[in-house]
Amino acid sequence: MSHHDVETITLKAADGHVLDAALVKPTGKPRGGIVVIQEIFGVTRHIREVAHQYADAGYLAVAPALFDRVQKQADVPYADVPAGLALMQKLKPEQTLLDMKAAIDSVSSAGKVGMVGYCWGGTMTYLAACHLPGVTPLTAGASYYGGGLPRFLDRTPKCPVMFHFGEKDAHIPMSDVEQVKKAYPLGLYYTYPADHGFNCTDRPMYDAASAKLAFDRSLEFFHRHVG
Repeated sequence: MSHHDVETITLKAADGHVLDAALVKPTGKPRGGIVVIQEIFGVTRHIREVAHQYADAGYLAVAPALFDRVQKQADVPYADVPAGLALMQKLKPEQTLLDMKAAIDSVSSAGKVGMVGYCWGGTMTYLAACHLPGVTPLTAGASYYGGGLPRFLDRTPKCPVMFHFGEKDAHIPMSDVEQVKKAYPLGLYYTYPADHGFNCTDRPMYDAASAKLAFDRSLEFFHRHVG
């Protein structure tokens, strides 16, 4: 992994809520900003690793602790899905939007900003793309296996969104993916012969080939829309 230091910073949302975030700076002048949105497990080692990956690629990367509103420093074991779901269910999407806006603003000095999110974060990335372009420098979103996306299909993204889904994902049936495609035909859709969570090196469903392909596609997408 990279040699960049992870710095813990605090962000302030518009409603006054203060949250932590992990910030990773690139070497040299940043190409832009990248906001990394967590799964239901919090800002885990893996999420910080993703921030490193994007810092290595030249972006100023930040991973906001979106669970801070319900539990500070949440880092839920991957085996304990119910605990992660319980924290997620205590949050309102409107609150998470405020926190994501604060995160985008925190890296806006780097230029345009992209967002990448995983699982619950993949769905929140879609939500951010519908609400935050224009009011922030958010110009692109990459959504990995976003569960529950159909409940937000009454809104349309205002910036390009790329989607990555696992074909073996029991949480997200391909019928859900079809529903998203139908509601948002402008999206870029990719599926992989992999399971939910295939990008996470710390989980048994990690699939190195799919993770690399999805990262390469996301990076190319951010090069095009962010810088």
